[in-house]
Amino acid sequence: EVQLVESGGGSVQAGGSLRLSCAASGYTYSSYCKGWFRQAPGKEREGVAAISPGTGRRWYGDSVKGRFTISRDDNQRTIYLQMNSLKPEDTAMYYCAAGSICSWDTSEYNYWGQGTQVTVS
Repeated sequence: EVQLVESGGGSVQAGGSLRLSCAASGYTYSSYCKGWFRQAPGKEREGVAAISPGTGRRWYGDSVKGRFTISRDDNQRTIYLQMNSLKPEDTAMYYCAAGSICSWDTSEYNYWGQGTQVTVS
């Protein structure tokens, strides 16, 4: 089983930056695709970024391409989301997740963190 704990959320002005972290535990961590999702009030959860195991191939949602970067540190078992040029529409609860397939389909992810709030004003 994999456990995920996010941190790094907060309030920032438009144009600012934040870096989210997701600490993972569980011996099968390295074999999973890791992703970041977000959910704003009244909206569906959407995929933000994902990184594959092994090669580390990356995918980004259209709304964050060029502004957000996903990375991982396998030694620290941590996944990061660097968010630059933040906009008010980026305001949401951000979740990290681990799943067997890199996809924007939330049903493909078996494990979820509790979320960290990002507010951009």
